[in-house]
Amino acid sequence: MRIGIIGAGQLGQMLGVAARELGHECRFLDPADAPPAATVGPVTRAAFDDVGAIAQLAADCDVLTYEFENVPVDALRKVAAAIAVFPPPDALELAQDRLSEKRLFEKLGIPLPPYCVVDSRADLDTAARELGWPIVIKTRRFGYDGKGQFVARSADDLAAAWDELGDKALIAESWVEFERELSIIGARSQAGERVSWPLTQNQHVDGILRSSLAPAPDSAGSMALAETYMQRLLEELNYVGVLALELFVANGGLLANEFAPRVHNSGHWTIEGSTSSQFRNHILSICGASPERADCPRPAGMVNLIGSVPDAVMALDDKRMVLHDYGKTARAGRKLGHVTVVAESEHERDQLVARVLQNVTQSP
Repeated sequence: MRIGIIGAGQLGQMLGVAARELGHECRFLDPADAPPAATVGPVTRAAFDDVGAIAQLAADCDVLTYEFENVPVDALRKVAAAIAVFPPPDALELAQDRLSEKRLFEKLGIPLPPYCVVDSRADLDTAARELGWPIVIKTRRFGYDGKGQFVARSADDLAAAWDELGDKALIAESWVEFERELSIIGARSQAGERVSWPLTQNQHVDGILRSSLAPAPDSAGSMALAETYMQRLLEELNYVGVLALELFVANGGLLANEFAPRVHNSGHWTIEGSTSSQFRNHILSICGASPERADCPRPAGMVNLIGSVPDAVMALDDKRMVLHDYGKTARAGRKLGHVTVVAESEHERDQLVARVLQNVTQSP
C-alpha cells in the first residue's frame, strides 16, 4: 500500500522505516527543508494547513495518517470521503482541545485532576479560589512539550499568567502532587483488535520527556486499570492506529493527563524492547492488518537527546544500547535522537539509563 503521512519529523521517519519493512511505501507532507523522514520517502514541501496539498497527498495514496496533532481537522474530513484517514478525524479534534479532552475523560469515567474553564480574567480569579494554590493554567489548543502553560503559585502570579496566555482560550487545573508519571500505549485495528504495551514510567525536564522505563517499576497493580481506560478510549472513538494515554500516579490511583492520537515519544523503546514496535503496529492497523503482540521480553528504557548529541553518546559501544540519530540540526530544546537500552534485569536497565543520562547531563 501507499501510505500518506502528514508530518515528516522523527515520528514520520520511524513510521516510514516500519512501513518499508512491511512492504509499504510512504509519502510525506512537511514544510521543513530537510525533514528526517526524507530518508524513507518523498516529501511534499507544503504547510500543514495547506488544504490543497493535503488533498493531493490523499489522492496519491491508499490511506492517510499523521504524526502530530496540529493538523486541520476539516481538511482531513474532506479527504476522508475518498480515502481512509486513521486515526479518525473525530479523535484528532477531541485531542486538539484540552477542554473537549477532559469532557471525554469525564464521559468515560476516567479520573482526572479538578479543572475550571477560563474565558475571562474574572474566570481566572474564580478558578484560583475553587482549585486552590498552585494552579496550572494551560491554553486549550496548540500546547506541547510544556509550551502554553503557566504555573501560578499565588494571586500575584495571575496577572502575569493572563498577560502571557490571556489572548487564547484557557483552562486551569489543580496542581497534582503526583508520585510519578506513567503512560500506556495501545493499538486498535480496523476490525477492532486491540493490544497494549506495558505501562511506561516517564521523567520530564522543563516539560520535555527526558527518559522512560518499561515496564514501569512496581506497576503490575496499575496495568489492568490503565488497560481499562485505554479500552474505553479506543472503543468510544472507534479508533484505528496507535494511541497514547498519559497518566499521573497520585494518592494510590491513576489520573488522566492527556491522550495523543498518534505514535508517542514514550514508546520509542518499543523498537528494540518489544516483540512489535508501536510504529509497526500503527502501520499494520491502518493498513487493515491485525496488530502483533506487544510484549516486553526484557526490561527496556529510553533517553531523549535534546539540544545536542554528546560525543560520549555517539561513542557508545555496548550491545545493550542503540543510538537513534534523527539527522536534525542541533538547536536548544530540539529532540535530536534517542538511546534505547535493553537489559536482563530492571536494575541493569536502570544503571544503563543512568549512565546515558550522566553523559547527556555532563555534555556542554
